Amino acid sequence: MDDVWEAFCGKCEHSYVGQNHFSSGFMFFTCPSSCVKNFAVISFDSLLLFVLLFIVKPSLGTLRIPARLQGFSLSHIFSGIFNGGLGVVYFSYRVWILRENYQKFDTILPLHQWMVLLIQGLTWLLLGSIVIHRGRQHPISFLRLLGFLACLFVGILRFPSLVMVTVWKEVSIAVVLDILSLPGSILLLYCIYKVHKCEETRETTNGFSLHTTFICEGNRSGKTDSGSNVTPYAKAGFLSRISFWWLNPLLEKGKEKNLREEDIPHLRKKDRAESCYLTFMEKLNGQKRTRSSTTPSILWTIILCQWKDILISGFFALLNIVMLTAGPLLLNAFIEVAEGKGAFIYEGYILIILLFLAKCLESLSQRQWYFRSGIIGLQVRSMLSAAIYRKQLRLSNAAKKMHSTSNIMNYVTVDAYGLGEFPYWFHQTWTTGLQLCLSLAILFHYVGLPTIAALVVITLTVLCSVPLAKLQNRFRVKLMLAQDERLKATSEALGNMKVLKLYAWETHFKNVTERLRTEEYRWLSAVQLQKAYSTFLFWSSPVFVSTATFGACYFLGVPFYASNVFTFLSTLRLVQDPIRTIPEVISVVIQAKVSLTRIVRFLEAPELQCGNSRKNHNIEGLKPSITIKSATLSWENNPSKATLRNINLEVKPGEKVAICGEVGSGKSTLFAAILGEVPSIGGNIEVYGKIAYVSQMAWIQTGTIQENILFGTAMDKQRYQEVLDCCSLVQDLEMLPFGDFTEIGERGVNLSGSQKQRIQLARALYQDADIYLLDDPFSAIDAHTATSLFNYVMEALSGKVVLLVTHQVDFLPAFSSVLLIADGEILCAGPYHQLLVSSQEFQNLINAHKHTVGPERLADVASPRSQKITTKERKKLYTVRPFEARTRDQLIKQEEREVGDTGFRPYMQYMNQGKGLLYFTIACLCHLAFLVGLISQNAWIASNVQNPLISRLKLIMVYLIIGFVSIFFVLFRSLFIVVLCLQSSRSIFSQLLNSLFHAPMSFYDSTPLGRILSRVSSDLSIVDLDIPFTSIFAFGTAMNFCASLGVLATLTWQVLFIALPMLYLILHLQRYYIASAKVLMRINGTTKSLVANNLAESIVGAMKIRAFEDEERFFSKNLNIIDINASSFFHNFTADEWLVQRLEMLSAIVLFFSTLTMILLPEGTFSPGFIGMALSYGLSLNTPAVYCIQNQCTLENYMVSVERLFQYIYIPREALGIIKENRPPPSWPVVGKVEICDLKIRYRPETPLVLCGISCTFEGGHNIGIVGRTGSGKTTLISALFRLVEPTDGKIIVDGLDISKIGLHDLRSCIGIIPQDPTLFNGTLKYNLDPLSQHTDQEIWEVVEKCQLRELVKEKEDGLDSLVLEDGSNLSMGQRQLICLGRALLKKSRILVLDEATASIDNSTDSIIQKTIRTEFAGCTVITVAHRIPTVMDCTMVLSISDGKLVEYDEPMRLMKREGSLFGKLVKEYWSHFQC
Repeated sequence: MDDVWEAFCGKCEHSYVGQNHFSSGFMFFTCPSSCVKNFAVISFDSLLLFVLLFIVKPSLGTLRIPARLQGFSLSHIFSGIFNGGLGVVYFSYRVWILRENYQKFDTILPLHQWMVLLIQGLTWLLLGSIVIHRGRQHPISFLRLLGFLACLFVGILRFPSLVMVTVWKEVSIAVVLDILSLPGSILLLYCIYKVHKCEETRETTNGFSLHTTFICEGNRSGKTDSGSNVTPYAKAGFLSRISFWWLNPLLEKGKEKNLREEDIPHLRKKDRAESCYLTFMEKLNGQKRTRSSTTPSILWTIILCQWKDILISGFFALLNIVMLTAGPLLLNAFIEVAEGKGAFIYEGYILIILLFLAKCLESLSQRQWYFRSGIIGLQVRSMLSAAIYRKQLRLSNAAKKMHSTSNIMNYVTVDAYGLGEFPYWFHQTWTTGLQLCLSLAILFHYVGLPTIAALVVITLTVLCSVPLAKLQNRFRVKLMLAQDERLKATSEALGNMKVLKLYAWETHFKNVTERLRTEEYRWLSAVQLQKAYSTFLFWSSPVFVSTATFGACYFLGVPFYASNVFTFLSTLRLVQDPIRTIPEVISVVIQAKVSLTRIVRFLEAPELQCGNSRKNHNIEGLKPSITIKSATLSWENNPSKATLRNINLEVKPGEKVAICGEVGSGKSTLFAAILGEVPSIGGNIEVYGKIAYVSQMAWIQTGTIQENILFGTAMDKQRYQEVLDCCSLVQDLEMLPFGDFTEIGERGVNLSGSQKQRIQLARALYQDADIYLLDDPFSAIDAHTATSLFNYVMEALSGKVVLLVTHQVDFLPAFSSVLLIADGEILCAGPYHQLLVSSQEFQNLINAHKHTVGPERLADVASPRSQKITTKERKKLYTVRPFEARTRDQLIKQEEREVGDTGFRPYMQYMNQGKGLLYFTIACLCHLAFLVGLISQNAWIASNVQNPLISRLKLIMVYLIIGFVSIFFVLFRSLFIVVLCLQSSRSIFSQLLNSLFHAPMSFYDSTPLGRILSRVSSDLSIVDLDIPFTSIFAFGTAMNFCASLGVLATLTWQVLFIALPMLYLILHLQRYYIASAKVLMRINGTTKSLVANNLAESIVGAMKIRAFEDEERFFSKNLNIIDINASSFFHNFTADEWLVQRLEMLSAIVLFFSTLTMILLPEGTFSPGFIGMALSYGLSLNTPAVYCIQNQCTLENYMVSVERLFQYIYIPREALGIIKENRPPPSWPVVGKVEICDLKIRYRPETPLVLCGISCTFEGGHNIGIVGRTGSGKTTLISALFRLVEPTDGKIIVDGLDISKIGLHDLRSCIGIIPQDPTLFNGTLKYNLDPLSQHTDQEIWEVVEKCQLRELVKEKEDGLDSLVLEDGSNLSMGQRQLICLGRALLKKSRILVLDEATASIDNSTDSIIQKTIRTEFAGCTVITVAHRIPTVMDCTMVLSISDGKLVEYDEPMRLMKREGSLFGKLVKEYWSHFQC
């Protein structure tokens, strides 16, 4: 038996360091080649081999590799290949060892040395083959047990090999194979557990798809939903997620064609806004339940939602820091090997492998850190954006005063998006400190006490950077406030551009914006200068630290070696990052706190309590639909400032109620009270049933006409057809290029006032509501259409509750009850005829209406009985025909995006602003000089660190002098970039502002305001803050990479054989990435505009949305828009990580071959100093490579903003404002005579004529009335007079001067107008009356008196200086129109245009205003466009237009007597109900 054991074991062939310290038994167990250990391995492998050969034998019949590979994930395949390959290596190595032993010793003894590897090789080879080929045909429990035993056995028996490497410092090929079998077994176990979970429910498919197999692990459902287009990340496996392989299909598609929005996959369910918001609310409500006494913390709620992902990303951050700090340690060990101080013979090769693995792990961990932080940020951004949108739908009116539309927009686009970037910085708050501490520990280990000097300098540098960061943050806050003021003014001006052009106020508002921009420049220059100083401090800190450290080494007598010097310099790079990052982290944390505080304050703002009064059902109509008992209401929730007092109202089902009263009496407020919008001070309000609401100011969504009418309800073609017919929309739709699929511009800019009101009315009528609240919808509609609509309301809504606010008293007899409101109280209520007898105030209202036309003219009106239009006749008049698709484009264009590679054009556009190219060139030269200094420093110390002829003092002094000279170039570089920034920003903004303020109205009609604002806000901010320094960083990092590669190539020229192909791959990867990333960035910009547009639109229409109780649909729509933007953002930042990871891997490969070259070349080829220099550059090679490509790609993405800005800089311009050689006389026009000669107008070249050859003359001093049905061309004629649209043919002559020959400013400033839509601006009442400050307070007070505004102004505490809120929201529609009238009275033009100027004013006030106009503008030419016939009855001449043609032009009385007169028909239609 002893002979057998001796033949098997033989004698020990190895002696180990420290062997005498261990017992014999311990040595036999821990020795990797001990007979005991090998016997255990052979026993286990034999057992495992028996199981595989006999128990699993039936499944090894036929192996068809393609079929077997079908449906497996990459990790599954990799596990099989890795373990099978390991078996082959085991087997081959032992065969070679057996052959060598036989040749040398003529024996194959001892048996255990070759048998163990032979059987081990066979076992692992067979195990790998079974896993990859036949694993799916075996029971999962069996395979899991097999994998677990293999992993456990390898872990126990491979422990001796680890001991040998770590303790005894010995390594061999057998030991390396033993260690590699451990990850192989772990991977095997992972595949068996994870992959077979996927295979349990997976259906077998034919064929093999690499992409499918690569992402199989994540597909737990067993089916692939190709139609849902969900991001492959949702189904990606472990290796696919680690390597970002799942993104390849999208990048490949982006290379083949220009990506579109539909090409971008949807987010996985977990990342969608709905899931994020629901999780957020669940955690928030949970806090409310557990902490009912305190307000729940929004920050803690966010942390509770994300804590798992935060911990995972934190783990990767920790791993990254550990791998990062391992670099200097490995560098020191490598230099010691080069100096002949290696611990064992193959230590250099082991260090190469460890160095390569460390760089790979560093890259993988950092990419996962950033990627997972990006996902957390995306989820936080989405949940906060959704929460803000939901909150604004419920915001009370008091809260709206504190949170304006622009503020709420900033909460989403600035604060929520900014907090979405914070998760990346969250881990920086502790990783910077950890990295700094580890770096200092390494320095202390290799340098000793001089580290204290370095620590002192680092501390001083950080202390200096902290106040700089605070100052930077202070300047950033000031800059943000200045940006908000400028954006507020810009938004107001651009949103009301038509009014500015009509009043010739463009120059004034442009100057106001420029003054605000000048203030913004002040803070922009401060921010950029602070950034320049911080950059200087960052780049100079290594020089200061090295000065202190080398000086301390000199005085303390610490010797200099290549190992400790270059370890110190390499570690210094690790110190440099925290020094730069700490101030940024402080700044970002402060900014995040500010943003979160703003959002929290908004989310905690008071909400409306409209649900208290509204009930959805009225059981069998037993209760009144609307009941108001002794209600007192106030918009300000203040009893002393009650808006409505002691209101009592009861409306039964099916009842019709009309509400009338003077301007500002509280009619619209009563509707708001019914809707639950006004805070109730006392009394009770109950409303039963579904409400449909038509507001006085039409609210139109961006979208098609059909979408606006349906308003989220299902299409009922018959009902839809009836609504179109009864709202007289059929003819209008036939004129539009796409019928009801025509897209309406923002706020309905491409529709007339009448069309907007009728679409809004159609929206209400299409809803099957119980209660219809109509707030003066007929004021902007001509008499015939108004009669038709009114008939429909009375006939079709016979069983519905209808409340109508109106100034048209001719409708009142048709109502069962009439309310007269004055000063916030109901003066009287009852049937029309009863009130005529019982109420003097009501009689005065009716008499005022009669007086506007006069009894003599009223007598000439034909009997109205024949004018009543029945439903049958209406059906006959309007026949809906199907709308055919037109080939013409929609008026509202898709947002412009550049296509493909634009080359250097945007770069040159940016650099060519002033002397920008010169400043950038100087900055680049400064950076090159700095780079030369850095290389000279390292070359000096590498060549002389061990030179006995150079003293240590000289070595240090020369090193430091070069460093101090170099850092001044950094300062000059930064200062020149600041100059470039300010000059380019100033030039680009000036051009953009000039372009926008001189753009024709056709541009604003076809361009949503959000698109323009996104350019003057986010795009301009990128140009101001990001592009300048990113451009120099892109150039600088490119030069740094070239320098690092050049140093490596100079010291080890052999590395060029691998470096040049790697460089080609890097450039190829960059082009491959840019093809998709640039488009993704563009789509991200346009979809972000959608988020802003939808939010702004919803804020304006919040009251209407609540009235229809449609909050859920709008919220769902907003979630979808957030997801669309988030998806492009997600794939965009993932593409960044995809690129960076590949660049870092290529850099690691270059480093691997560089170090391998140093090992393979003969000893003494390189001095230790140059080896240290090469390795220090090689270790950091990935940093400049990554930053080079990353900065270039970031700059490419930023240049999209330049493209977008220049798109609007180069838009067509309208005519000059002033033509110096052809200016009219100062007193022009003197007479006010207007001659229209064969005027033809079309809005766009491809559209039909809107005005078809109109010719007539308006004599000076005459009052001209212009009438016609909706869409006849009345407003177009007025636009032609102001040259908002230029004639296709013909001309207009004013006092003998062709208006097309003079400047636009000269023309518009000489003509007065009261526009149809009363527009007010943020500011005081005085500012709104006289924005140019051309009149005295006395003149303004006189105008206030004439406009019936004196009481309103006196009620205000500040009088003329009282504030007007955004869009004049604290004034009624009629009061706004009176202010617009005041502007015209102050201007006192010889020609005055009234475009439906008194549509929202009661008849009594209208009568007074008409008298005022006749008095104040006596002798002036007054051109009146009106749907109210009484308004034009006293005109000198009336012009009737139909379908863009002049039908008749004569005195009104003559036209009324003329047979077939259009004007006569309009008069009869208007008075039909009054005569009844």
